[in-house]
Amino acid sequence: MIVVTGATGGLGGATVEHLLKLLPADQLGVSVRDTAKAQHFADRGVRVRQGSYDDPAALRGSFAGAEQVLLVSGNDPAADMVALHRNAIEAAVAAGTRRILYTSQQGAVPGNPYRPSDLHIATEAILGDSGVTWTALRNGAYGPLDQVLGPWQQTGEIAQPEDGPVPYTDRADIAEATAVILAGDRSFDGPVTLTAPAAVTFDDLAEIASDLTSRTIERIVVDDEQWVADQITIGVPEQTARLILTWYQAARAGHFTETGPLLGELLGREPRTVADRIATHIAA
Repeated sequence: MIVVTGATGGLGGATVEHLLKLLPADQLGVSVRDTAKAQHFADRGVRVRQGSYDDPAALRGSFAGAEQVLLVSGNDPAADMVALHRNAIEAAVAAGTRRILYTSQQGAVPGNPYRPSDLHIATEAILGDSGVTWTALRNGAYGPLDQVLGPWQQTGEIAQPEDGPVPYTDRADIAEATAVILAGDRSFDGPVTLTAPAAVTFDDLAEIASDLTSRTIERIVVDDEQWVADQITIGVPEQTARLILTWYQAARAGHFTETGPLLGELLGREPRTVADRIATHIAA
């Protein structure tokens, strides 16, 4: 059996949907905080059990019988996510899981200024000491592009801090590839990187957006502190703004430049490009 955590979230839920296309439902389980929100999976024959990272006993029950467990990383800035991930890993080991897959982050290496990197580095270390085989899926940035680019369609500008090359990756592609790994015979040990095939900068994205809209979309580099002040002005908490700023700082330092062919190999097709995604956003 394969058990997926976070199955009521975007990435976990999409992964289960793809697994249902590859495997019988009775070979799949989900571990969720609120089972009512996973009723649509139960109705299709997926085993649904309650489990959350802050309840190790419940996790052991929800992982029972699982040969593989997909741990979708948490992102609550107010919680000790390393301790919570440790709970989940220990529960999976106690339940007899043979392999743990963990949704890590591209560039999860020491020295990366993007603060969540420390969380992923620590969790990967726990996995390494767990005694079971494990895979860390170091996924490329797959958040909505409008969150990264800002309101460029309204302003005609991509006005953000200095950046660097990033292989912006479609979350749907990541979910599909994760399902292929879980359901397939090919083993991946340790960290593997899943990204779109090309890393692009905001200059590139401004050019792509200009071509797609037949408008001139300008790239404006905003000073770091001015950008933080602007974010606070529109209601973003300063702590959140400074956390996001570390992502731009990591990009400009080259921590997200790595790309590779694995995502396309798993999908059996070319992953969606940023041009594809921007075109879809424009048409929506």
